[in-house]
Amino acid sequence: MTSSFPEHLRMRRRPRLAEAVVEGLVNAIVTETYPAGTALPPEAMLGEKYQVSRTVIREATMALTEKGLIVSQQGRGTIVRESSAWDMLDPMILAALFLREDGLSYLDNLSEIRSLLEGAMAAKAARRRPAALLADLTAQMARLEALIDMPAAYVLEDVRFHDIIMRMSGDRLSKAVIDGVQSEALRTHGYSGKLNIGHIEETHEGHKRIFDAIAAGDAEAASEAMRAHIEGSWARRRSARHAHL
Repeated sequence: MTSSFPEHLRMRRRPRLAEAVVEGLVNAIVTETYPAGTALPPEAMLGEKYQVSRTVIREATMALTEKGLIVSQQGRGTIVRESSAWDMLDPMILAALFLREDGLSYLDNLSEIRSLLEGAMAAKAARRRPAALLADLTAQMARLEALIDMPAAYVLEDVRFHDIIMRMSGDRLSKAVIDGVQSEALRTHGYSGKLNIGHIEETHEGHKRIFDAIAAGDAEAASEAMRAHIEGSWARRRSARHAHL
């Protein structure tokens, strides 16, 4: 079946070398090694810098254009665009934002987005409570209870806990946004942090309050519990992260 999307909007599979160059250039643009309004170095210079052919550089340039980072201007070359033109939901761009000197503010913003969207989804989950997914959530709570003394394993199952609630809500658009901004690329740049058992115990108490409200069909309490959980959890991780900067 042929896609109805135009070619320039389709996801393209690029050679690994080109993807590596794209990541390097995205980081350089977003962290302002190449500020808005300036021209990228010529193809030959970029090829020498990254030790790749001009064909690879052209592939990488096409990807940067699709992400809204650059534009070709006759007589000026390849120009870096203002951040207002960037695709801020692109995982590579988001990961690079978190590498900036002001990266912590973007992590704060990510927590705010999660709090708003997941709070609303928890309320919807409490109203809907589909039986099969409620059973999954109940089983997941038991699984988390058994992992409190194993922080690394708990964190992995924590993601599934939130995923079940998002599916319970039936809000596919909000779930897509959350999934997009919480890709593995983002979690490795400081959002999850390294939690100790004390943090996990506090996190689990938050999970229990969310679960109890959803199971009781209390939409308002579910929303409040989810928002308090996300905001409190990020405050603990942010404090630990800031202490190591």
